[in-house]
Amino acid sequence: MIDSNILKIDKVLSLNVSRETLLELELYKNSIISKNQSLNLISKSTEKLINTRHIEDSAQSIDFIDKNDIKICTDLGSGAGLPGIVLGILMKSKKPMFKLIFYEKSYHKSIFLKEMTKKFNLNSEVYRKNIFDERNLTTDVIISRAFKPLPIIFQIAKNNFKNFKYIILFLGKGGKKILEDAFKFWKFDYEEKKSLTNNESIVIKISNLKKKNTFSKENITLLN
Repeated sequence: MIDSNILKIDKVLSLNVSRETLLELELYKNSIISKNQSLNLISKSTEKLINTRHIEDSAQSIDFIDKNDIKICTDLGSGAGLPGIVLGILMKSKKPMFKLIFYEKSYHKSIFLKEMTKKFNLNSEVYRKNIFDERNLTTDVIISRAFKPLPIIFQIAKNNFKNFKYIILFLGKGGKKILEDAFKFWKFDYEEKKSLTNNESIVIKISNLKKKNTFSKENITLLN
């Protein structure tokens, strides 16, 4: 397994990662910065911090991805391809048939995603569709980074996916409170790992998600 703890250094470097993989991550980073001049892929203020803020932050979720029962990963609101492209590059040499599915409704961002998946020869499908309009989807993992709040991701998982095993999310400051609130409406198991790039953040892996059958008036009000 690729160990994400090796990523908490100035460069994404590890004895577990080949020189070719490091080169591809560097090329991907440069592609984002170049395209960011004409397309808002990441905040301009984070360009100088892209290794830590975006590449390493995305890569640390590899601990939850590099598992025998995970063959398909669906990235929601993919944008620049963070974390999907990063995970695809990391997983390519280890599990060549690992498949990525991207949902990004923006025409220009979806074109960028197609260019990146082709450039790095990733086993992938890019859909320029609104995930809220899709139904009966199937995947092993639903992953999302900076797309929608946790309650909305849960609703997407329930309403738009027929089958999935896990949900992987990046939660910032207040993540624990978000999880506590979610338990008012949902039953689920979860694993968490402290973020390697932000002391106030966590990465979580949700499993066995089920909606609670009964809601109080207070809870219904909160949902609305």
